[in-house]
Amino acid sequence: MKVLRIHNYYRVRGGEAVSSEAETRLLKHHGHQVDLLAAHNDSLDQLSSLQVLSKTVWATDAYQEVKQQLAKEAYDIVHVHNTLPLFSPSVYYACKEAGVPVIQHLHNYRLLCPNGLFFRNEKVCEDCLGQAVPLPGIIHGCYRGSRPATAGVAAMLTAHRAMGTWKNKIDYYIALTNFAREKFVEGGIPEEKIIVKPHFVYPDPGAGDGSGQYALYVGRLSVEKGLDTLLAAWKRLGDRIPLKIVGDGPLSEDVKQFVSDLPQAEWLGRKPLEEVYQLMGNASVVVVASKWYETFGRIIIESFAKGTPVLTSNLGAIAELVEPYRTGLHFQAGNPDDMARQIEWLLAHPQEWQEMRSNARQEFENRYTAEKNYQAILDIYSRAQGQSRPGLAKAASERPIRF
Repeated sequence: MKVLRIHNYYRVRGGEAVSSEAETRLLKHHGHQVDLLAAHNDSLDQLSSLQVLSKTVWATDAYQEVKQQLAKEAYDIVHVHNTLPLFSPSVYYACKEAGVPVIQHLHNYRLLCPNGLFFRNEKVCEDCLGQAVPLPGIIHGCYRGSRPATAGVAAMLTAHRAMGTWKNKIDYYIALTNFAREKFVEGGIPEEKIIVKPHFVYPDPGAGDGSGQYALYVGRLSVEKGLDTLLAAWKRLGDRIPLKIVGDGPLSEDVKQFVSDLPQAEWLGRKPLEEVYQLMGNASVVVVASKWYETFGRIIIESFAKGTPVLTSNLGAIAELVEPYRTGLHFQAGNPDDMARQIEWLLAHPQEWQEMRSNARQEFENRYTAEKNYQAILDIYSRAQGQSRPGLAKAASERPIRF
């Protein structure tokens, strides 16, 4: 197949880029042609606020770029990962005019919430969910802490809802979990257009043995990721189990102070993926403490690949990925006492912990390998083309893809 991938990269590289690039490598590995049209938010420094607003709603240059690319090459599918702000939804119109099916990956909640997080004032917020005009987001300046910037995103969402873009110009959406899918349905995206396909880990890093006897946090050091909950829980745990923290972010100074006060805690900063995998495999448990509706939890499936159980907050998509007492444990989101209690339970049940390690690895092999995902990607592309492929599952009208 010939696939055109469209992605607007953020200034700070994140999970969207990692996942979309892994998917590209997987398709190329199987002999498919995957071309990329990319934009990068570093170029925003060269634009005025008015230009950014205009591009967010309708980027004529991006529309023309996509139109020209589709005229040069006969693509089977256009797979869009992110359009904000430099591509804009104008790219969907270029694809439709060329008669090429469009897939939109739902890496965040941007179509329903200006900041894409459903998170405000350190708690979950759904004030804009289902609103024709997301006024609460503008009032609170939810996107980049700026009312003008939020107004630009809100204008894009309002205009394209009114134009029917979300319903008519995109053939299928890929949601990462059933929880995320239900939120998008609640927000007005046609249910029959949303297919659930999780991320995957490729190549397989292989299982570890948990011999390090420590807990591990990997991710952005920020409030929405639950760092305050994590640090408070370890103050309660004291020297029961060491904690290693990998990552950087707005709360880095808080983490620096925390580890200076608690000898059992260690901040390792940013680490290459290979080192992160080594740390995961040696850890007793990986902690995912998020306070917001993650659309997925890549750290969770990477931990499963290493055979390491996960302690996660009982909130949204990440709770869906972890089965309590089988592949990990849940704690009440934002509650450090409950997090500490779950860690203590794990320490008191070594046999159950060993079973969780085996189950976590089995969960990865059953659901999150590259080959499982490859078949799902082809199935989705086939649906969008309105045809079936030998050996793959039935057409979309007959049953949904879910993992």
